[in-house]
Amino acid sequence: MPETAFLFPGQGSQFVGMGKDLYDASSPAREMFNRADQVLGFSVTERMFGSGTEDEIKLGDEAAALRQTDVGQPALYLLSCVAATLLAEKGIRPVATAGHSVGEYGALFAAGSLSFEDGLRIIRLRGQLMAAAGRERPGKMCAIIGLDDEVVERICRQVSNGGGVVVPANYNAPGQIVISGDSTAVESAANVASGEGARKAVMLTVSGAFHSPLVEVAQSALENELKQLNISAPECPVYLNVTARPSQDPAEIRDRLIEQITAPVKWAQSLMEMHADGVTSYIEVGAGRVLSGLVKRTLDRKTPTAQAGTAAEIEAII
Repeated sequence: MPETAFLFPGQGSQFVGMGKDLYDASSPAREMFNRADQVLGFSVTERMFGSGTEDEIKLGDEAAALRQTDVGQPALYLLSCVAATLLAEKGIRPVATAGHSVGEYGALFAAGSLSFEDGLRIIRLRGQLMAAAGRERPGKMCAIIGLDDEVVERICRQVSNGGGVVVPANYNAPGQIVISGDSTAVESAANVASGEGARKAVMLTVSGAFHSPLVEVAQSALENELKQLNISAPECPVYLNVTARPSQDPAEIRDRLIEQITAPVKWAQSLMEMHADGVTSYIEVGAGRVLSGLVKRTLDRKTPTAQAGTAAEIEAII
């Protein structure tokens, strides 16, 4: 039996229609979707399925509703929890979990550390606070492709010394780093990176400079809520974004969730640590297949990966 870890996607993996087939096909899934609507106080399922009545949807831009940080984050968590629950019903459980940014909450749910309802509430608040921080101090994020980590880090320090703030935000894979910060600083860093040989510098469609000092106000506000959040000892190791190390210590997990708002996501490092610790295969639990691609880029293209975000995908996993 392979030593399989569950991976949970972060913001950007959401899409209109996600979860609809599971809602239609599974009574347990349908119960979780309906419970989420009640806990959140609005119909997240309508936004996910593209059947809502928001102005954006009426105007034909159904994806706009899911692009909102305070909607997209709980939607991603909800689908991940549903998929993890259906896998558990089949007797498929992870030896370890990890989640990209907001996906870390799905990783904690799957590891038995966080309740479904508590996760929904804290993520809804997290999304609201991050969206508000983005409005209060607007910024940008940009994916830099084709440079070593050390080069991108140097460029960020160099540009930040000249005014404005730009920092590495996501270490997604070797040669793929997302930077985040003040708009002019991010643009300057992207230009410098292109001049130093980056293959691409792609500006991301986001509502704030996440995982940077620009969202410290969200971190401060969320800290009080996280200190009261009920976090149990995980049943399996959870590899944390901030440290890229496994933990089963509720106190450490709580502290790292607070830090995670402004700290970089050490995703590539987390994958390498899991591999070194004996994980041999990975299941991406929830929306999309972004993380499966990062596994291939970071470890080896032959590393076994699977997706579990649709009824057909979950059925295919044995």
